[in-house]
Amino acid sequence: MSFTGEFHNTIDAKGRVSIPAKFREVMRQFGDEGLKLTKNMDGGLSAYPLDRWQAIEKDIAAVPPGPRRTALNRLILNPAETCVFDKQGRIQLPQALRAYAGLEQEVVVVGGIEKIDIFSQARYAEVNRESQELLRADPQFVADLGL
Repeated sequence: MSFTGEFHNTIDAKGRVSIPAKFREVMRQFGDEGLKLTKNMDGGLSAYPLDRWQAIEKDIAAVPPGPRRTALNRLILNPAETCVFDKQGRIQLPQALRAYAGLEQEVVVVGGIEKIDIFSQARYAEVNRESQELLRADPQFVADLGL
């Protein structure tokens, strides 16, 4: 399973966003008709195929009880919502998650290999800038990858 690509899209008046056909096709190959949508650590949202989400829940449950597990529950598991595609390939973005990510109308839907990320355009530009700074600080790391 591999989600790659960057798509600029809009949220409609009912809070729905279209998931690119390319991403829906990847999901169909694995029999998923929906996504688990939650907050991510970059100020956006992440949508996971349901089978991948089950593995995440298992991994978090294996974290020993304490502040880190509580934080993961509060930030990742508890706000998660299952989103099913409508006939036009859209999912409903719950209001609480839209507010967290600052999503109003213009969004970027981007592949993250095993997940799909959704950002406001402004936040996506900032995340990209931060990523460039991180990689520029270690050019040997990038060179070792052959990039």
